[in-house]
Amino acid sequence: MSILLLLFLIAGLGLIGWLTARVRAVGFRRGTSRRFSSLPSHHGTYVAMWMVIPALLCVMVWLVVTPAIVTNTVLQSPIAAELPPRGFERAAVLTEARSIGEGRKVANANPLAQRLAPAYAAAQSRYNWLGSTLALLLAIACGAYAYTRVKPDFRARTRIERVVMLLLLAASLIAILTTAGIVGSLLFESYRFFQMVPVLDFLTGTHWSPQVIDARDPGASLGAVPLFWGTFFIGAVIAMIVAIPFGLMSAIYLTQYAAPGVRRWMKPILEVLAGVPTVVYGYFAALTVAPAVRDIAESVGITWASSESALAAGLVMGVMIIPFVSSMADDSIAAVPASMRDGSLAMGATTSETIRRVLLPAALPGVVGGVLLAISRAIGETMIVVMAASGIATLTLNPLASATTVTKQIVDLLTGEAEFDSPKTLAAFALGLTLFVITLLLNIVALTVVKRYREAYD
Repeated sequence: MSILLLLFLIAGLGLIGWLTARVRAVGFRRGTSRRFSSLPSHHGTYVAMWMVIPALLCVMVWLVVTPAIVTNTVLQSPIAAELPPRGFERAAVLTEARSIGEGRKVANANPLAQRLAPAYAAAQSRYNWLGSTLALLLAIACGAYAYTRVKPDFRARTRIERVVMLLLLAASLIAILTTAGIVGSLLFESYRFFQMVPVLDFLTGTHWSPQVIDARDPGASLGAVPLFWGTFFIGAVIAMIVAIPFGLMSAIYLTQYAAPGVRRWMKPILEVLAGVPTVVYGYFAALTVAPAVRDIAESVGITWASSESALAAGLVMGVMIIPFVSSMADDSIAAVPASMRDGSLAMGATTSETIRRVLLPAALPGVVGGVLLAISRAIGETMIVVMAASGIATLTLNPLASATTVTKQIVDLLTGEAEFDSPKTLAAFALGLTLFVITLLLNIVALTVVKRYREAYD
């Protein structure tokens, strides 16, 4: 039985349970003026929830455990004795057999996989029917139990509200648990890395060359200072030189000078930049901006300008985060009490003087918070630097020279055929942990600044 058909049947059983429980609850109300704690729809929803939720949980668990059960069943077949020893080749054959058994086409499939495919298909079909039957029986049993509890004095509404509250709590915990899982994995893998490479060598070393690692002293080739500098130079210097002036000036124009009609269509157009996929920015940086920067540099006599310069990546990154700076500055300036602006104008100050001496100082905490959030967004950017920046780690102040970032190196380290237990691969987790801590601190500082600003005018 297909998963869609099973879900349709579970939903149908839930609808039947809702209708029957509602009909029974309506019967309680006939011929009496008694007030009930729950409406008939509450009783129906209670029974439907008992039928649908346990069945869906059963389906989810079954979908998780079925692949392993099916594989173990296939491995017990006589044909499985011809499989190679445990390893990549064995896993590849089993994967191809599963794909063929599920009806997908596999080009140049292994002959052994083709022979195992019928066993996979038979085992998958058998366990699908078993799981579907179990889920439907569970739905019927739970629904019958809930139906017996539909009585005049049963508080169905209270039970529903408790279930909804638990679902909301579970939804709110997803972000927390996800963050905890990310931090836990980073800490564990980083601990393994720092057992091979001293922390100080990693954080203070100035030579980054993961392609050539001395087994006796891995820290000599894994100094991350050039990566931190490249990340700061591209994301917090060049990008901010572009984003802060343009973002702040656009916010000032939209809040103080633009007519309501102009603001109504210009602000959404500006914020469209925030919705453009970063891979599009990356292509734009690699195919348009980087060659243009190199050609302009060569036209003025700079022959050593790189086609993967920090300037090209930083310029495009700055354009990408203009909406972040503009939106925060717009909200901050608009939140300044109108009495301050009106008072300044009444004292004879011009609009530009009011903006420079009254509005911007009053909105400065919010603007600073927006800039810090934009910086944390910029230093965590991946696609633009992967496609436009270089992979060469250098310590330079020259924006036309090659530079790399932490995110670029993480991508390079985790792609390829390096062993997962090697210092080269584990270095990606150490870089990720460092970047996570930096962005977390920036976000905390930014949110603290914004909170203090909001409290000043509440």
